[in-house]
Amino acid sequence: MIGPRKLMSVLAFPVVLSGCVTGAEYSSKQAGFASVADKTAIASAKQTVWIQNQNQARSAAAEVKNLLARRKVLDVETAVQIALLNNRGLQAAYADLGDSAADAWQSTMFINPTASIGATGMGTPELEAFKTIEGMITTNILALATKNRDIAIADTRFRQAQLTAAVKTLQVAADTRRAWIGAVAAWENVGQLQRAQATADAASELAEKLGETGAMTKGAQAREHVFVAELAGETAKARLAARLTKEELTRLMGLWGSDLDYQVPKSLPPLPGSVARRDTIEAEALRNRIDLQVAKLELEATARSYGLTEATRYVTDLAILTGFEAEREIEDDEKKTRTTAQVELEFAIPIFDTGKARMRKAEVAYMRAANQLAEKAVNVRSEARSAYEAYRSNYDIARHYRNSVVPLRTKVEEESLLTYNGMISNTFELLTDTRDKINSILLSVNAKRDFWLAEANLAPTIYGGATNASAETEVAAASESGGGGGH
Repeated sequence: MIGPRKLMSVLAFPVVLSGCVTGAEYSSKQAGFASVADKTAIASAKQTVWIQNQNQARSAAAEVKNLLARRKVLDVETAVQIALLNNRGLQAAYADLGDSAADAWQSTMFINPTASIGATGMGTPELEAFKTIEGMITTNILALATKNRDIAIADTRFRQAQLTAAVKTLQVAADTRRAWIGAVAAWENVGQLQRAQATADAASELAEKLGETGAMTKGAQAREHVFVAELAGETAKARLAARLTKEELTRLMGLWGSDLDYQVPKSLPPLPGSVARRDTIEAEALRNRIDLQVAKLELEATARSYGLTEATRYVTDLAILTGFEAEREIEDDEKKTRTTAQVELEFAIPIFDTGKARMRKAEVAYMRAANQLAEKAVNVRSEARSAYEAYRSNYDIARHYRNSVVPLRTKVEEESLLTYNGMISNTFELLTDTRDKINSILLSVNAKRDFWLAEANLAPTIYGGATNASAETEVAAASESGGGGGH
């Protein structure tokens, strides 16, 4: 017969074991976020926050208001900081980190035991003298045996979630920087077209006056008038494009309502005096790319899962059942109770499923992760080379337009004006030269924009957060969307 103290120790067996492992590292509401903030600060030199209560939300909103109040004309660094404080999609990504921390915390806890209790002979008069009470607690001892491996897998997934949140943060920062560049370049195009519109209006009036004197034919006058009309249409299109690009920036910064009353500069910064040399950009990217570290952790987690599958190949469900049976009898008009301890082992017999299919699936998953990591490493090298090539080449192109094309077009226009005043050339030639100068200026603005976009792509290429499109593709698309103005 088992005594009460011994019986309690049997029933408490799973509960005692569950206290052996703690999840203090994962139970904090900010679990893992310090690592995300540190990695983000290294790459972007900006602060990010994980908002989880009303006080934090009010504090972040106040900081955004302060940044907007200090700079009605937002520079790129202020725009990026506002996005990191106020982008709701980024906060949703941080919630995924919280999910992973909770999963890791859960992995440190043992599976709750299952208790059952039953009685026989209750309420039956003829069996009143024989009442039996049974109680059982079922504990999954296979879960106990694989506990350390489960915790290791969950911890790897948690570290992976930290890196994924950091990548998302860097992506928001990079997207905001590119959106700011696009918005400023679009408004610079609008300014150039408006200045060209004023010149074209004056030329159109001149053509009309010359037509009144008979010095210009109706056909020549029509050419100048249609140029003015086309330029007005192009200016309206450019103004629409500028509003839309500013809206993209607004979305990334998470602004609405009264916060929309902000401005961006009217022109992009001038080209730097020289370009930065990045002779070791491939090595930098391989060392620092956070998404590459995510792929490495994916391989590690898959390897750990493979080991767990191998360890449980034959036995997939193993449980120990502990409990008691208390039987009451009446002998010689005296009630007696006899208590008996019970222990049972329950497991599946691997007759039909020997685990080969699960092992094969685990092997395939491991090889998939290994090949994806190898592909990622190759792509990172290529993206680094492409980003620097785009940066270096776009600088040369933009400088060429600034130093050669625009000055030459300006000189041609000035000479045409001189010969026109000397009655050597006609009005049509003068306006043609003016039109070509306008086109060259717009091409110069777009070339400068392409350089700053390529410069903005360098940091994401080294640290992570770049878009799926390559640097060359993005620059080419930008050039097509904002081409020469269609004059």
